[in-house]
Amino acid sequence: MSQSLLSVEGLTKRFGALVVTDDVSFELNEGRLVALIGPNGAGKTTLIDQLSGAARPDAGRIAFDGLDISRHDMPARAALGLVRSFQIAAVLPEFSVLGNVALAAQARSGSSFRFLGAVSREDGLNAQAHAALERVGLAARAGAVAGELSHGEKRLLEIAIALALKPRLMLLDEPFAGLGAEETRACIHLIGDLKGEVAMLLVEHDLDAVFVLADEIAVLVDGRLIAWGPPDAIRADRAVRAAYLGEEALA
Repeated sequence: MSQSLLSVEGLTKRFGALVVTDDVSFELNEGRLVALIGPNGAGKTTLIDQLSGAARPDAGRIAFDGLDISRHDMPARAALGLVRSFQIAAVLPEFSVLGNVALAAQARSGSSFRFLGAVSREDGLNAQAHAALERVGLAARAGAVAGELSHGEKRLLEIAIALALKPRLMLLDEPFAGLGAEETRACIHLIGDLKGEVAMLLVEHDLDAVFVLADEIAVLVDGRLIAWGPPDAIRADRAVRAAYLGEEALA
């Protein structure tokens, strides 16, 4: 039986009088893929911001593998294996594809930043970077300038960068946003292939992808978790239908 990797208790975030995440509590187990869904403005990205360290909660506690990380910043959380990808692909456009991933491998290994331009010439980092690029299907593009990649390729590169950080939990914020049908299929295949190997919390509006990929689905509405369970249970949940998905969406 899988064990709890991420434990969240009473997470709350306010912007003035607006409560964006409202007493959110849950546990995410090793190797599981949980999809976080909800309408626009539900607080999904703000919740991911708090889990990744990009935003500090006003109340609540976050534990990763039993360690309280509530006050850890993003680099400290990434060093522990909690890694985030963003809605907008975050790559260094002037660097090569290989260089982007090698920099992540360097950060994970703790080696010194002697000179950024030389990082992709370090054999050990190269090997790790090539392995990550092979995993996402970008090995043939290793020498390309990252800024010249297609939008879909940049999303795959971002996942390669995350993999180079050797994650135990990946926070994937709308990885299919802006992708064409073929690119979406490739990304779904990749994430499906990673299932069981690394835990994932997936924020996504593409419900077809969500119901294909998710072991469990969490539903956030107005900052509160109103449901959490396997896909079939979420499909049948009347509160979910009424608050977000609608009868037609889950027919």
